[in-house]
Amino acid sequence: MPSGGWRNGIRMRDVFATAAAWLESKTPFALATLVDVRNAAPAPLGATMAVTLEARIAGDIGAGCYEGEIVDACVATAGDGVRRVLELDLTSDDIISGGSGCGGFLEVVTWRPDAAFAETASAIAAGRRDVRFDVEYARASGERRSFAALVPARSTLVVVGGTSLAAELAAVAGRLDSRTIVVDPRPAFATRERLPAADEILLQWPEDVLPELLSERTPLVVISHDPKIDLPALRCGLESNAPYIGLLGSRRAQAARRDALRIEGFDPSALARIHGPAGLDIGGVSMAETAISILAEIVAASRGRAGGALLVGGGTIHSDVLVR
Repeated sequence: MPSGGWRNGIRMRDVFATAAAWLESKTPFALATLVDVRNAAPAPLGATMAVTLEARIAGDIGAGCYEGEIVDACVATAGDGVRRVLELDLTSDDIISGGSGCGGFLEVVTWRPDAAFAETASAIAAGRRDVRFDVEYARASGERRSFAALVPARSTLVVVGGTSLAAELAAVAGRLDSRTIVVDPRPAFATRERLPAADEILLQWPEDVLPELLSERTPLVVISHDPKIDLPALRCGLESNAPYIGLLGSRRAQAARRDALRIEGFDPSALARIHGPAGLDIGGVSMAETAISILAEIVAASRGRAGGALLVGGGTIHSDVLVR
C-alpha cells in the first residue's frame, strides 16, 4: 500500500506543500534532495527538505550530525542560487553514537526552485497523480548528472464494512500516505460520524462499485461480518488484480466464506489470495492494534516480505527508494 515505494509520504508531501506556499509568497528558500545512497541510509532516494534564507526548516533527510551542514548549504543556496553537492559519510555517526548510526553514504544536492516549480510542488502535495521532478548537478570531479524522482500518487485502501475497525484502518492508513474508501450499503454504518478519517464513504453494495475501484495498487479489506456483503466483495476482489485481499472473521467464518466461493467455482489458487484472518500475529486486542496488524501485513505483502521480526534473517532494513 505505500505509494509505489515512496516512504514518509505525509511528511514529504508537507515539505512540498510548504515549498509551494513559499514560492507563492516569494520567500527565498532552497531544497535539499537526496540523490545517491550507498550501503544503509536513513531515508529513501528523493527525500527532500526545504530551508529558508533565515534557516526556517521544513522536513529532514535524517543525516544525523550532518543535518546542520545541509541546512547551512541550503541557506547559502537560497541566497546565491548556486547548487551545492554534499557527500556525507555517516560512518562517523557510528563512532559518535556508539554504533547506532546507519553507516551509510549520502549525496545531497541543494537547489533553488524557480517560480514554475510551484505547480509541481502543489501536485506532489495533493498526491492525486504521479509527479516527476529532475535535479541536475555537477560533482566535484566535473561529472554532470541528472537525478529523476517519481513521486507516485497516494495509494488507495478499499474497506468493505463501515465498522469501528474501518474507522481505525482509515486513521492509520492516513499516516501511510494512503486514502481510504469505505463501502457499505447499510445507512446506519456508512456515516461520517462513524468514519471521520475516511476520505470517501460509499453507501452502495460492493459489487456495484468495486470493479471500478480495485486495481493493482488498491488493497482490499473485507470486514462487514455479513455474508451478503462479504461474499460479493471477495468475489470482486478475486476477479480483480488487487495486490491484497484481507478478510476479517473467525476461522469458522473464514472456512464458510471459502466454501461458498469454492462452490461458485473459484479454485484453490484463487482462494489462496485471501489473507484471512487478515493481519500479522502481533497479539492485537484493541481495534487500533488490529488495524496496525492488518496494515502491517499489507505493507509486508507490497514489499514481498513475510512480516517476520527484523532480528531474524538478513537483507535490507526499513529500506526503499523513490527513484524509478
